[in-house]
Amino acid sequence: MEQPRTRPQQHGPRGGRPPVPSQGRGRAPAARRPPSVRRPAAPAPAAAPALRRPRQVPGPRLTGLGGGLFCGAAMFLLGCVGPTLFGGSLTVYGVLFLPVCVLTAVWVREGDVLTPPVVVPIGFAVGLLPVVGGDGFLGKLMGLVTALATQALWLFGGTLIAGALALVRRTAYVRRRAAAAMAARNRPPV
Repeated sequence: MEQPRTRPQQHGPRGGRPPVPSQGRGRAPAARRPPSVRRPAAPAPAAAPALRRPRQVPGPRLTGLGGGLFCGAAMFLLGCVGPTLFGGSLTVYGVLFLPVCVLTAVWVREGDVLTPPVVVPIGFAVGLLPVVGGDGFLGKLMGLVTALATQALWLFGGTLIAGALALVRRTAYVRRRAAAAMAARNRPPV
């Protein structure tokens, strides 16, 4: 008498491997290859090592939150270092904001590619906190609003760059997925 299974049976191959034949009690063992038959040797590499394309170092893949944290931390660091190195010039801060926008838009993973246009303005404002002058909370707030108003060109430019890169990446991602789905539908059944 067979014992009932304690675990539900998994349907289909696991991890791309062919399914293992079940070995129930009272059944004949699966046929095996005689020990004298050897497996064929592994094929030689297709190209010599000198002719292979060198592997590129992959860029970081950040989530939407990670992209926001990266942008905010980078801009805060630039805001802290900016007054020391550049005399507190808001124009230099705005110019340095643009590469941070590009990096944020490029490093965010494909699933969260629409978040950089949202997080880069927040990072810009966070980075302005150490740059703006003013005494007390209301003085800092007034300085922040004034800096955001006077540096709006850099803010909008960086947001536009991040938005354009996000749209280009999203369009490419959607097209790749559509092509893969079309290829899967047109593949003959096995």
